[in-house]
Parts: sequence; structure tokens; C-alpha cells
Amino acid sequence: MTQQAAHAHDHVFLGHAHDENARRTRWVVALTAVTMVAEIVAGSVFGSMALLADGFHMATHAGALAVAAGAYAFARRHAHDRRFSFGTGKVGDLAGFASAMVLGLVALGIALESGMRLLEPREVAFGQATLVAVLGLAVNLVSALMLSGGHHHHHGPGEDHHHAHAHGTDNNLRSAYLHVLADALTSVLAIVALLAGRYLGWVWLDPLMGVVGAVVIARWSWSLMRQTAAVLLDTSNPALEAEMREHVEGPGDALIIDLHVWRVGPEAHAAIVSVTGTPDAGTIRARLAPVHELAHLTVECQPAS
Repeated sequence: MTQQAAHAHDHVFLGHAHDENARRTRWVVALTAVTMVAEIVAGSVFGSMALLADGFHMATHAGALAVAAGAYAFARRHAHDRRFSFGTGKVGDLAGFASAMVLGLVALGIALESGMRLLEPREVAFGQATLVAVLGLAVNLVSALMLSGGHHHHHGPGEDHHHAHAHGTDNNLRSAYLHVLADALTSVLAIVALLAGRYLGWVWLDPLMGVVGAVVIARWSWSLMRQTAAVLLDTSNPALEAEMREHVEGPGDALIIDLHVWRVGPEAHAAIVSVTGTPDAGTIRARLAPVHELAHLTVECQPAS
């Protein structure tokens, strides 16, 4: 049995736009933090649960973005640290998973508070609260535009991440982008509720929209948690595995008897492939060269039985 491992090299598997995405994230953190404070204060003063829900959602958004910015900085600073066997490319996924868990707890809190206000309605200053909600929506849209420049390939919250293996999704930036979109939606819900309360007398709609906002936040939290957990647990990538098998076994003189593929960064995968047949390790590497997602490859060749 012969085994060939990758030549010694740095395990730097950061995305090509890592530094640019970090810069975008820092700007959005600053912009969101200011608006977050305004919405929470205004929601408390004017008695709007929908506005408070939007403000607290922005608070979690600002916190998640701050964690994302910290993850970018940590990953860059320790990119060449040999303590990390496969580099720091998955730090962003770890940050996204942590943010998703916190966000789920916040969603639960907003839902409980909104439910209490449905049972015990409070007076709301609809006019003033609407102005602040419109401001929040504007900030959300600006933030989305800033983040979309580095997030070219968007998938729906429920889309299978395996289908996107060729696009190198940055889950750190993706979490920020989805969070901004969810913020924009809750802002719209708050505006609708406040206008309906002011002109139609539907006071009950304000806390109801708080509940809807909590559901949106919870759904986003679960979606991100599932996607980042898949990366952290090194789940397989069927699409990429199928592509590798096609390249290796296509000529008909080799058979893959064991294959492990996992993601080590936004645009990078590592693989261990065990092959039996006549080709040597160098031939197998040459056949897998077109699979550009592979940044770290270990080939094991076993004699044909």
C-alpha cells in the first residue's frame, strides 16, 4: 500500500473576498447600532411592541454582525497558525452558529412579550413610532445593499447547501445578509401595524406583528443553525462526491473504495480518497485537478484485488 499526502503548504482557506467582506460588515455594524438604539428607545417611549420587536431584532442583528466582524479578524490573524490543522476557514461558520442560537432565544422573548400585550393592550403613539420604523427600514435597505456587493449568489433560507458547492458560500456574510433582509421585513410589519392602528383603530395589530416578527426571526435562526452546523460537523457533499467519482472512475481503470469530503473554508473543501486499480496517486491527482473546490487532497492507492 502506498500513500501520498499533499505537499507541505499553508492551510489558508479563507474566501477570496475575506477582507472586503470584513470591511463591509464593520460599516453595517456601525450603521445598525445607531438605528437599533433609536428604535428601542422610541418603542419604549411610544409603547409600540412592533417597533420594539424591530429594535430588538436590530440589536441581535448588530450583535451577530459584531460577532461576524470578530470572526473575520480572528480568521485572518490566525490564518497561518499551525495549531489549526485545516486553517481558520470555518471560524465564520462557528460565529454564525452561535449567533443563530442567541437569535432563537431573542425570538422567543419577543413572542412572549407580544402575547402578553395582546392580552393586555397598551397605549401606542402611532405617529412618532411610524417615523422611527420608516428610518429603521431605510437603514435595513442600505445595509442590504452594502452586504449584497460581496454576496453574489443568494439561496433561499431552505435551499440545500449541497447544491451551492460550486459557489463557495461565505456563511459568515450570508448570515449577515439574511439577517438584514429579515430586519427589513420586520420593519415593514411594524409600519403596517402602526398605520393600521393610527387610521383604522386596529391596536391589536401592533402586538400581532410582534409575534409575526418573532416567527421570522426564529425561522432565520433555525435555517442558519442548520446550515452552519452541517459545516461544523463535516457533513458530506453528495454533489461534489459525485463529481469526484466521475473524474476518477470515468476512464474505467480505477474504483473509489473510500471517500471523505468536507468543507474547510467558504471556497475550499478537503478530501481523502482511497482508490484501487492500476492508476498511481499522481494520476488520480491529475484527474481531480479540474475539481477546483478541492484545496487539500490526500490520495491512497491500494493494489487491485
